[in-house]
Amino acid sequence: MAEKILVVDDEKEIADLIEAYLQNENLDVYKFYSGTEALDYMERMEFDLVILDIMLPDMSGLSICQIVRDKGYACPVIMLTAKDSETDKITGLTLGADDYITKPFRPLELLARVKAQLRRYKKYNTVSASHVTEAIFEYAGLTMNVKTYECTIDGNSLLLTPTEFSILRILLERKGSVVSAEDLFHEVWQDEYYTKSNNTLTVHIRHLREKMGDTGERPKYIKTVWGVGYKIEEI
Repeated sequence: MAEKILVVDDEKEIADLIEAYLQNENLDVYKFYSGTEALDYMERMEFDLVILDIMLPDMSGLSICQIVRDKGYACPVIMLTAKDSETDKITGLTLGADDYITKPFRPLELLARVKAQLRRYKKYNTVSASHVTEAIFEYAGLTMNVKTYECTIDGNSLLLTPTEFSILRILLERKGSVVSAEDLFHEVWQDEYYTKSNNTLTVHIRHLREKMGDTGERPKYIKTVWGVGYKIEEI
């Protein structure tokens, strides 16, 4: 069955271009030019990925992203941002977006990002032991069940985005070892690491720590190894 992609962009030419490239990859595309219509449709159908423009006529794409996460939808979200809107990029990642791409963009680059997000989303939502080295991780009150895509701290549920779940799983798998920023980015995003990638990763780590209540100077779970990467200590 083809993956379902929701595209929300009020610029008809861009939305049509995205639709054409995605359909050429045998993906089912549901296209909307306003946030209100898109949100209404999401109440009736589950999607595998959402592409959101930030500037919409009726509401901000950032607001839609927050609503999507608040409702518990775990599908990846890719934000379309203006070329120089660094604040929008950081805000989008903080609200739960998994990736962003700046306008104007190359359609093949967007397509590559979509495919990478879908691969990761399917990998961590497929109940198959062949995809994981261990099904359940436990660490200092933290429990992650990879097969059921559930994570708790002291019995309290953590609502994680696919990106946050992936980051935490990788660090738990390599508990006791430092995972470089380059390796972590490449494994999560399936893309080459470059200078601005570090900002993307840093925002996701910060947001993950906030959800885990792990934001002090001496975090309990995710440690920063300055100039190298991140690690979860052995107990």
